[in-house]
Amino acid sequence: MRNLFAIAVTAAFLSCAGCFGGSGQSMPPATALGPSTCAIGSDPGLPDNPTSTDFKLQAVPGANGLPSPMDLQAPAGDARLFVAEREGRICIVQNGVLLTTPFLDISARVTTGGEAGLISFAFDPNYASNGFVYVHFIDDVPPFGDIVVQRYTVSGNPNVLQTPGTQVIRIPHQDASNHYGGRVAFGPDGMLYLSTGDGGGGNNVFGHAQNAASHLGKMLRIDVSSLPYMIPGDNPMWPVVGRNENWAIGLRNPFRYAFDGAQLYIADVGQDQREEVDVVAASSPALNYGWSIMEGTQCFGAATCNMSGLTLPVYDYSHSDGCAIIGGYVYRGSVAALTGKYVFSDLCGQFVRTLSGTTVVTAQMVGVGTPLSFGKDGAGELYVLTQENRVLKFVAP
Repeated sequence: MRNLFAIAVTAAFLSCAGCFGGSGQSMPPATALGPSTCAIGSDPGLPDNPTSTDFKLQAVPGANGLPSPMDLQAPAGDARLFVAEREGRICIVQNGVLLTTPFLDISARVTTGGEAGLISFAFDPNYASNGFVYVHFIDDVPPFGDIVVQRYTVSGNPNVLQTPGTQVIRIPHQDASNHYGGRVAFGPDGMLYLSTGDGGGGNNVFGHAQNAASHLGKMLRIDVSSLPYMIPGDNPMWPVVGRNENWAIGLRNPFRYAFDGAQLYIADVGQDQREEVDVVAASSPALNYGWSIMEGTQCFGAATCNMSGLTLPVYDYSHSDGCAIIGGYVYRGSVAALTGKYVFSDLCGQFVRTLSGTTVVTAQMVGVGTPLSFGKDGAGELYVLTQENRVLKFVAP
């Protein structure tokens, strides 16, 4: 099965059975630098600044070369770049200089087996006053492999988070070492959202995606204004009592999602045939995105299927173009040609594409490398993070 993060570009890559989709490929091991150290790794050895007609990608001083970069975020208006490494550190680049002391180092808590690692993080909308950061990782503390979101608070040093943090939510994930999702992020309503994969293996073998009693294969929505979290009163009421954290069901491995004003974009990785982008109103509850009844716009494993009640993607593509979609953001930065377009990529396609509205694909760029994620800074500018340890910023050509 195809793993989310890797393709076989060097002999150093691991192999994996039952991973992300169909090829038996996996992510290379995370680079260990030792405790409490942020440092640039080896030169990726790729051409700088790939360019399309609408934009180019520019290597970021101080960040380009960080090992296994998985996420990049910043509080609104903050000029620093916060870059998460898969092994369990969040590093800071300030004025083009990498700070050697991590913002956070939880590498002792994070497993990197299979598709695991530090997956994502989010600054609280009120970070300036409360100092809260929500970190989403796969736990290396028994029971191993659970999806965890932990809240940390900035210390007296604005460049360091206090440890230990406070657990927000733990989701059991014991069946396989793939399909963890996802992303943790705040919606326009101030609620915390978390996307999760279907528990791993292939073909929704564990049955989580269509099971409203499971938190796997879902979009969750919780209120973290106080901990332990609360379930918002306007969350959907599912037939199975006790799982009303679930905002939506029927996802396979949503990597990743993003809000743009009143809209929600979800990039959901397919099995062996189709990759999809779902675009819905952010305020729409109780949607069913169809997995494993459907894969993209096609019935899964059958010539026909009952599509009633399912939310179909606005765009999907076949594996002639790639193997695992990497979702980005709707661009709201300074490159005029990209404004309002949804930016995404693919693990195997090694391209950057934009979706204009909900139907038109434009401005394809190739030669990006192997993308792992997209990030967004405090000014709304976008970045692509690659398996070659590259952090590249979208700028005008």
